[in-house]
Amino acid sequence: MTTDADDHAAIRELLGAWAVRALPPSEERLVPAHLADCEQCAAEAELLREPVRLLDGPDGEVPPPGPALGDEILARALTARPPAPRTAAHAEPYAAAVAALQALLAELAPEPDATADAAPWLTPVIHDWTVQDTVAHLIAADEHLAAHLGLPANAPPAPPHPRDTGWRTAWTTRTHQVIAHERGRSPQATVTTWRAQTAALLATPDARDPERAARAATLVGVRLPVAEHFLIRAFETWIHADDIGRALDRPVPPPPAAHLWRLVRLAVRVLGLALGRGAGPVALTITDVTRSTEWILGAEGEPVRAELALDPVDFCLLVGGRHTPQTVPRGALGDEEAVRTVLDRAARLAWL
Repeated sequence: MTTDADDHAAIRELLGAWAVRALPPSEERLVPAHLADCEQCAAEAELLREPVRLLDGPDGEVPPPGPALGDEILARALTARPPAPRTAAHAEPYAAAVAALQALLAELAPEPDATADAAPWLTPVIHDWTVQDTVAHLIAADEHLAAHLGLPANAPPAPPHPRDTGWRTAWTTRTHQVIAHERGRSPQATVTTWRAQTAALLATPDARDPERAARAATLVGVRLPVAEHFLIRAFETWIHADDIGRALDRPVPPPPAAHLWRLVRLAVRVLGLALGRGAGPVALTITDVTRSTEWILGAEGEPVRAELALDPVDFCLLVGGRHTPQTVPRGALGDEEAVRTVLDRAARLAWL
């Protein structure tokens, strides 16, 4: 005999596959009725479905296989319950990146047992991390913002560091500690901890109030408004979702254009600060089919020494450490040394 709590947990595990229309018919029928009675799951289902709608687009939307899977079912479920608080615009890229990674992880085997296949969770991803390790790393990486916003830690307390320890050293040490801890737990327990932490971050007043999020904080070595630290969390979540997708041969689309360009603008700003005024001026143009934007990086008041053109996804992958200055697709004119300086400095921003 199952309890309501058992039913709730079972349906919650189906939401990721339901959002991407991947459930067998026997399980499809279970979701809509539960959403009509459960505000928590209805809100999570809406969060999971949003990136699917954005990725399908109006011209590429695939009709649902049956009435139980249509967006109208979810809409009725949501209107039957009080609406859940929504994030402000500055936290939307993070919410979407979290939802996309949740959907990807939901495609993997459930918590390993005698009949389940644990192999996908052990797939090598990047560095020496498996899929489970990569999710554990995100738990550690999210802690910086979570701690600043007053949230409790979701992993064992971090050991004390000498006062002169640099943030990169502390960050690396904490990642290793959390990964080691999570390797002693099931993959599903790791995912549950990560999901709880992301939900708590998105439920903070700073995720919903732009005025609160305008306050500056120094995290991971850079002082930025909290709103932009949410963008950094979106950036890292997307990069690691892409890592996992590549490792599993399940390609992950880039963020929606509106979110992607917010990541681009933040990365350009940080790159400009890193270059300072000593570098020879370079005209950096980021362009795709939707728009083209130019920035002048380096010394002010001097003639531009070179022009550099990059695709927004390639630029983000360079800043995220997934392209190198030698391999990133680009167009360039003018002083090769000035171009190389910009590309090298962009790649050095990566710590992911």
